[in-house]
Amino acid sequence: MSVTDQPATPTADTAPQLNALTRERLGRQLRALYEPVIDEALDPRLAELLQQLDNDRRGDPAV
Repeated sequence: MSVTDQPATPTADTAPQLNALTRERLGRQLRALYEPVIDEALDPRLAELLQQLDNDRRGDPAV
């Protein structure tokens, strides 16, 4: 497939639009789906890696 055969990237003018009711329903469904995940404990190793990333972004010395 050549570059000219690829579909154009949608712009704000051509992108599909969701009405308010659909956005609200989608939001409720996503919250219901991910709520149990949010309540799970974070793996200690992942928490340590995230802390290191925060420290690196702030320029804090390694702990």
